[in-house]
Order: sequence, then C-alpha cells, then structure tokens
Amino acid sequence: MKAHLNRRYHLSASHRLHAPEYDEATNRAIFGKCNNPFGHGHNYIVEVSMSGPVDPVTGMVCNLADLDAFAAQHLLERFDHQNLNTVAPFDGVVPTTENFAIEIYRVFQPFPHAHLERVHVEETGNNSFDYAGQ
Repeated sequence: MKAHLNRRYHLSASHRLHAPEYDEATNRAIFGKCNNPFGHGHNYIVEVSMSGPVDPVTGMVCNLADLDAFAAQHLLERFDHQNLNTVAPFDGVVPTTENFAIEIYRVFQPFPHAHLERVHVEETGNNSFDYAGQ
C-alpha cells in the first residue's frame, strides 16, 4: 500500500534577482523591486511530498525523525539565513524561487527512506512554486 507524506520546513533567506547577461536598466525592467542591489528577504515555507509503502510494523511511510534530520543537514544548514546569490548553485543562476524549488528537489532526491514526489515552496502569501522533477 502506497501512501504520501507531506512535511513542511521554514527558512529565511535573501536574494537579488539579477541576470548578468542584461544591463542594469533591463534587469530593473524585468525584476522590478526584486532587483534591489542590496537584495531582499523571504520567510520561505518548503513542503516536500514523499511517498512509499506503509511499513506494516510502524504504520509510516518513513520515520519523520529521519526526514527532519536529513532536512536539517541538507536544507536548513545550507540555505537558512543565507544570501542565496552567494550559495552554490546560484553563483551562476538567478536565484528565483523557481530555481530554488528545483535545487530543493535535488537536495531531497537522494533521501533513502521514501520516494520524493514533489517540492512546494511558498515565497509569499501570493507566490508559491512547485517542482516534481523532469
């Protein structure tokens, strides 16, 4: 029997949306206030959706403690309270929340105890992004 588990994590990070291929005026026109040279921050809500068979003994898709420890080490330690522009892989990629969702998917894909279905990232109350792999 396959079941799905959704788990949320909270982190704060800043970024500046700026494409080095464009001049300053074009960047301002495309990214607006998000192109502020000093950046701006968000309190992100990251939700990962995992799936797998329900263990007949524990009754769980996976142990939440295992998932939380994985998230703490691979997501929160890496991105929480960081300027995304200075963290790999965003040194060569505009750190939009779309790209952030893709990177978070890459982070959780090797979790060994369940299958990653999708990543959902809420940037603001009005903006959220989903990524479910290729």
